Amino acid sequence: MPAQLPAPAGHRSDALARRLSDEFASVSPDAVHRCVADVQARMSHLGLEPTPPRVERMAREHLTGMLKSEPPSGRSPGGVDG
Repeated sequence: MPAQLPAPAGHRSDALARRLSDEFASVSPDAVHRCVADVQARMSHLGLEPTPPRVERMAREHLTGMLKSEPPSGRSPGGVDG
Protein backbone atom coordinates (compact mmCIF):
# COMPACT_ATOMS: atom_id res chain seq x y z
CA MET A 1 0.00 0.00 0.00
CA PRO A 2 1.54 3.37 -0.99
CA ALA A 3 2.17 6.02 1.65
CA GLN A 4 -0.65 8.51 1.98
CA LEU A 5 0.37 12.01 1.02
CA PRO A 6 -0.96 14.89 3.11
CA ALA A 7 -3.78 16.86 1.54
CA PRO A 8 -2.82 20.24 0.11
CA ALA A 9 -3.38 23.14 2.52
CA GLY A 10 -6.15 24.57 0.33
CA HIS A 11 -8.04 21.28 0.46
CA ARG A 12 -7.81 21.19 4.27
CA SER A 13 -8.94 24.82 4.47
CA ASP A 14 -11.96 24.12 2.29
CA ALA A 15 -12.92 21.08 4.37
CA LEU A 16 -12.52 23.09 7.58
CA ALA A 17 -14.60 25.97 6.21
CA ARG A 18 -17.35 23.53 5.17
CA ARG A 19 -17.39 21.97 8.65
CA LEU A 20 -17.55 25.37 10.32
CA SER A 21 -20.24 26.53 7.87
CA ASP A 22 -22.36 23.58 8.97
CA GLU A 23 -21.74 24.43 12.62
CA PHE A 24 -22.38 28.17 12.16
CA ALA A 25 -25.33 28.00 9.78
CA SER A 26 -26.41 31.59 10.55
CA VAL A 27 -23.09 32.91 9.18
CA SER A 28 -22.75 33.02 5.40
CA PRO A 29 -20.38 30.42 3.91
CA ASP A 30 -18.35 33.24 2.33
CA ALA A 31 -17.82 34.84 5.74
CA VAL A 32 -16.71 31.50 7.19
CA HIS A 33 -14.23 30.96 4.32
CA ARG A 34 -12.87 34.49 4.85
CA CYS A 35 -12.57 33.84 8.58
CA VAL A 36 -10.54 30.66 8.02
CA ALA A 37 -8.28 32.41 5.49
CA ASP A 38 -7.82 35.41 7.81
CA VAL A 39 -6.89 33.18 10.75
CA GLN A 40 -4.32 31.34 8.62
CA ALA A 41 -2.84 34.64 7.41
CA ARG A 42 -2.69 36.11 10.93
CA MET A 43 -1.01 33.03 12.34
CA SER A 44 1.59 33.02 9.58
CA HIS A 45 2.17 36.76 10.03
CA LEU A 46 2.78 36.22 13.74
CA GLY A 47 5.23 33.41 13.05
CA LEU A 48 2.93 30.65 14.28
CA GLU A 49 2.49 27.47 12.30
CA PRO A 50 -1.13 27.48 11.07
CA THR A 51 -1.84 23.82 11.76
CA PRO A 52 -5.39 22.66 11.02
CA PRO A 53 -6.30 22.17 14.72
CA ARG A 54 -5.01 25.64 15.64
CA VAL A 55 -6.79 27.30 12.73
CA GLU A 56 -10.00 25.48 13.58
CA ARG A 57 -9.89 26.53 17.24
CA MET A 58 -9.16 30.17 16.43
CA ALA A 59 -11.73 30.38 13.63
CA ARG A 60 -14.38 28.77 15.84
CA GLU A 61 -13.65 31.27 18.63
CA HIS A 62 -13.84 34.16 16.18
CA LEU A 63 -17.14 32.97 14.68
CA THR A 64 -18.60 32.42 18.15
CA GLY A 65 -17.58 35.97 19.08
CA MET A 66 -19.22 37.32 15.93
CA LEU A 67 -22.51 35.68 16.88
CA LYS A 68 -22.39 36.69 20.54
CA SER A 69 -21.42 40.32 19.85
CA GLU A 70 -24.52 41.10 17.83
CA PRO A 71 -27.78 41.74 19.72
CA PRO A 72 -30.61 39.37 18.72
CA SER A 73 -32.76 42.32 17.61
CA GLY A 74 -30.01 43.42 15.21
CA ARG A 75 -29.59 40.11 13.42
CA SER A 76 -30.77 40.02 9.87
CA PRO A 77 -32.80 36.99 8.73
CA GLY A 78 -29.93 35.96 6.42
CA GLY A 79 -27.38 35.76 9.23
CA VAL A 80 -24.37 37.83 10.18
CA ASP A 81 -23.16 38.56 6.67
CA GLY A 82 -26.27 38.43 4.60
